[in-house]
Amino acid sequence: MPGLMICITIALATTFIADHYGGPTLLYALLFGMTLHFLSEEGRCLAGIEFAAKRILRVGVALLGVRITIEQVAELGIGPVLTVVCGVMLTIAMGAVLARLLGLDRDMGLLTGGSVAICGASAALALSAVMPRHANHERNTIMTVVGVTTLSTLAMVTYPLIVGVLGLGDTDAGIFLGGTIHDVAQVVGAGYMISEGTGDVSTFVKLLRVAMLVPAVMVFMFLFRRDRREAGSGGKVPMFPGFLVAFVALVVVNSLGWIPPVATEGFTDLSRWCLVTAIAALGIKTSFQKLAVVGWKPVILMVAETVFLLLVVLAFIYFDLVNL
Repeated sequence: MPGLMICITIALATTFIADHYGGPTLLYALLFGMTLHFLSEEGRCLAGIEFAAKRILRVGVALLGVRITIEQVAELGIGPVLTVVCGVMLTIAMGAVLARLLGLDRDMGLLTGGSVAICGASAALALSAVMPRHANHERNTIMTVVGVTTLSTLAMVTYPLIVGVLGLGDTDAGIFLGGTIHDVAQVVGAGYMISEGTGDVSTFVKLLRVAMLVPAVMVFMFLFRRDRREAGSGGKVPMFPGFLVAFVALVVVNSLGWIPPVATEGFTDLSRWCLVTAIAALGIKTSFQKLAVVGWKPVILMVAETVFLLLVVLAFIYFDLVNL
């Protein structure tokens, strides 16, 4: 209980700051947590911190399913769907290639590629939950969350300027913003900054990218199945974790219209609180000293993946593949 209450307190404080003064809540929670790293060595707090970093994290990821319906995906047509699927697959593959070129391990490349391609910090947390745990696992996760959150905030400010320079219409602008910016909140902010039509399209495209989290997690589980078994106690690794099953179930139930809007809003808020609490716990478990050892290579990796995704989406727009 002491460790869990500390994580919840950090979540409350950082949410208040973000709501009243602006800025990314997850990044605030991460930095606040890192200043309390000494608590991870406190016996009374350790159990609660571990619970928040694992159990509450998975609950938060599962509840993301209430934000997506099958109808939303179908309304976009095949063009945006093809754009998103290709963007996600190519970016994750490029992440693995770039990581090798930079001398980083494959896990880092796949994790950063998945977070850039899908939904930023939320994807980083979900994907890391099914990856094998090793000495650098949590450090890689923290670096990825910091990187994609920072890049997403910069993209929210700069990408609308790119839209203006390129002269994109509302629909193409929405596809561009929804297909390239990392986090959902920044996509919404950038889209409605241009127009209501752009905001609507960008939100739908972004939710389609969030839906790609399901197949991505399944592929990662298959890819790392042997590594997870070797890293664990040697027992059988479940093919479908509970949080992934819950995510898919909520998408289906929400598509059937069985979840009223009030409940959807409540579950969305609960998901956000769970993720903020979990990232606070991850922050507590990580020290600035450990991050300093990583160096500049992960930063270059995430910037390169972000630019690559931007170019892929622009190529689909300019070759008119988004209107198929």
